[in-house]
Amino acid sequence: MRLALRTSVFAIAAALALPLVACAPKAEETTPVVEAPAAPAIAAFTATTDVHPFTIGAFQAAALRDGALAFPNDNKIVAVNKTKADVDAVLTEAGLPTDMLEVAVDPLIVRTTDKVLLFDTGAAALFGPTAGKLAATREAAGIDAAAVTDIFISHAHGDHIGGLAAADGALAYPNAAIHMSANEWTAMKADASMAKLVETITPKVVEFQPGADLVPGVKALDIPGHTAGHSAYVISSDGASIIYLGDMVHHSIISVQQPDWRIQFDGDAPTAEASRKTFLDQWAASGQRIFAPHFPFPGVGKFETRDGHIVWVAEQ
Repeated sequence: MRLALRTSVFAIAAALALPLVACAPKAEETTPVVEAPAAPAIAAFTATTDVHPFTIGAFQAAALRDGALAFPNDNKIVAVNKTKADVDAVLTEAGLPTDMLEVAVDPLIVRTTDKVLLFDTGAAALFGPTAGKLAATREAAGIDAAAVTDIFISHAHGDHIGGLAAADGALAYPNAAIHMSANEWTAMKADASMAKLVETITPKVVEFQPGADLVPGVKALDIPGHTAGHSAYVISSDGASIIYLGDMVHHSIISVQQPDWRIQFDGDAPTAEASRKTFLDQWAASGQRIFAPHFPFPGVGKFETRDGHIVWVAEQ
C-alpha cells in the first residue's frame, strides 16, 4: 500500500511538471535586424560654366548664373557717402579696376527629396543683355520651369523678381508657391508700377512673418533696411546649412570691408548698414557658410576676419 501510494505521488508530480516544462522560457533566439531602407539619393544638377553644383547636407544645390550688372564708380550707387578716392583705394588694394563696379546676379536652386526650391528669379529683360539668362541656365541644369515647387523672394527689386513672369505675362513657374514676407508683399502691392505682375502672381503668393519656418529645411531670416520686408533664407539639411543673403550685401569687397558705406539701393540706409555690421560680425565669428547672389559667381563662401577687418572668402 505504501509502495502504491509513493508511486502515485511520483506520478502526480511528474504530470504536474509537464506543463511547467512546456511553459519554461526557450533559449533566446537571435532576431535578424532589418534596417530601414536608405532614403533615395537626390540627383545632382548638371554642371556647366553657368551652373555650379554643390551640396547642403543631403540636399543638392546649384548656383545659376543669370548675368551681371555694371555701373560707374562715381559714388552715385555704391559708397554714396564717400569719395571716389576712398573707393579707388579699396578696389586697388583688392586688385580690381577702379572705373566700373560689377555685381553678379546668381539665383540659387535646391533639390530636396520631394521639392525643387528656387531662391529669387533673376532680372529677365529688365536690365538689358548682360542679365536675364536664368531660364536658359536652369534648363541647362536639368530643371524644367514646371518642376519648381517653391520660389523664395528676398525682396521685390527687379533683379530678384524679374523672372517671375514669362515674356507673355503668364507665370514663369506655373506650379510654384511664391514665398514672400508679408511686409514685402504689402509694399509690392502698393507700387503702381508692379500692378500687372502683382495681378499675375497673387494666386501663388504665400506670405510669411519674420523668422517663419517655410518648408522643411528652409527658414526665413529677417535682415531689415534694404526694403520694407527684405528676407534672407537659412537652408539646412543633416546638420549642414547655408544662408542665402539676398541684398544684405552687394559688392564682395566694398560691402564687406566697409559695411557703413551707403548703398543707393537701400531704402533705410542706417538700418541696412547696422544689419550688415551685425550679421557680418556674427557670421565671421561662426564660420557660417553663405550664398551671396551678387558676389562673383558662384557666390558660395564665408566671411573671415583678417588684419582687423572682415573679408569674403570664396569656396574653392
